Amino acid sequence: MEIGSKLKKARNETGITQEQAAELLGVSRQTVSNWENNKSYPDIISVIKMSEIYSVSLDHLLKEEKSMNRTYREFLEESTNTVKAEKNLGMIVLFSAYFVIWAAAMIVFWQTKGPLTEELGVIFRWILLPLLLFVSTVIVAKNDYFGKGNWLCVPAAAITFLTVPYTVLAEEMDTVTFTFIFPNFMYMAAGIIISVCGIATGTFWRKKHK
Repeated sequence: MEIGSKLKKARNETGITQEQAAELLGVSRQTVSNWENNKSYPDIISVIKMSEIYSVSLDHLLKEEKSMNRTYREFLEESTNTVKAEKNLGMIVLFSAYFVIWAAAMIVFWQTKGPLTEELGVIFRWILLPLLLFVSTVIVAKNDYFGKGNWLCVPAAAITFLTVPYTVLAEEMDTVTFTFIFPNFMYMAAGIIISVCGIATGTFWRKKHK
């Protein structure tokens, strides 16, 4: 008995129609039909949902019987590898974007140390970096990239924000002076607050979705 036949039998024994199953699974009725007729294979998440809906064990649905399920096991392995590859790519793109913006800010602030820093300070310091940090931490927590290690983003954010210097412009009489402040503990505190809010938001989002 192939996986499709098992799914169909389990659904019929539960008394659920294909339309009802499709609604509960969040897919189309045609998709459920294709699964049951072995025209396509369900992903592992859908199989888990069906085991709950049909009140049957995963072992019953997936266990091997001689040569059966070999194709499906290969499909699961391939889809799992695809998901891992997409997850890794997403992490690389996310962190690359953050560190590119951070590096650009560092170059601007450390190279100019003058009026240009103040002109670009709002863009880099209070728009790009905070926004990108918040979005990044939300995505990390939402996708649970590192499990409990998601909170390590907080000290990482603190370090990157601490290294962003701050230039204070002071004008007395006809004299203009610049005070270059480093390390920037005030900005570090901002990074900690933003990253904590991002992780908390992403965690709440993930739990609510589940």
